[in-house]
Amino acid sequence: MKMRRMVKVAATAALALCVTALGPAAASAQDTPGAAATAYVALGDSYSSGVGAGSYDNDSGDCRRSTVAYPQLWADANAPSSFDFTACSGARTTDVIATQLDPLSANTTLVSISIGGNDAGFADTMQTCVLSGTSACLSAVATANQYITDTLPGRLDAVYDAIRAAAPNAEVVVLGYPRMYELGGSCVFGISEESRAAINSASDNLSEVTAKRAADHGFAYGDVRPAFTGHEICSSDPWLHSVTLPVTDSYHPTAAGQSGGYYPVMEDLV
Repeated sequence: MKMRRMVKVAATAALALCVTALGPAAASAQDTPGAAATAYVALGDSYSSGVGAGSYDNDSGDCRRSTVAYPQLWADANAPSSFDFTACSGARTTDVIATQLDPLSANTTLVSISIGGNDAGFADTMQTCVLSGTSACLSAVATANQYITDTLPGRLDAVYDAIRAAAPNAEVVVLGYPRMYELGGSCVFGISEESRAAINSASDNLSEVTAKRAADHGFAYGDVRPAFTGHEICSSDPWLHSVTLPVTDSYHPTAAGQSGGYYPVMEDLV
């Protein structure tokens, strides 16, 4: 009897040790499928499609989706179970609603988007600033700021509502825009310092409005301005193109801006 009891106690202890040892591994194994089950859809404009970064997918045509844009970098690093990349150069909020939402469903678990810059007339404002001098630039920036303050919130609400309706279970990450210029930087030629400061102020306004609308919808907001600080145009290590060829790459992030600016912000939020 004494020997049987000793054997039973030893067996029980061994079983308990085995269960304890396997517990964390079992939990880890259960966690892995969850991580791999992410269904990711990347929406948005040229800052999300990767214009300026090069290495474009030929099948994306004028949308110019880059293989080194932050959505693709995130997908490459995290291996989601599905990845749909519908962001497109030139997109406005209405374009997202009309043409980019088809991949969304109740099974979508992650959505990213940058949008609003084209609605506010970013490209036209920059063209005015480059070609028409300081006075015209300041007037164009003022017009853009008024749009950002008065009209853009409703446009963002519409696109955010549409995303939530189409993907009710998804985590939604909204990415903002960087400031364009390092003030007092190394640029000798180009637009005036007053124009650069005004453009940066409009970028701040756009960031603040977008952050507020995202928060009110329960979405995460990724402010990329800190990541790009020290890497604006006129800095010693710019991650943004100034005027360049092709012209459509102008004032967009380089490949380094996507990998060093946008991607880490996206990764930190998900």
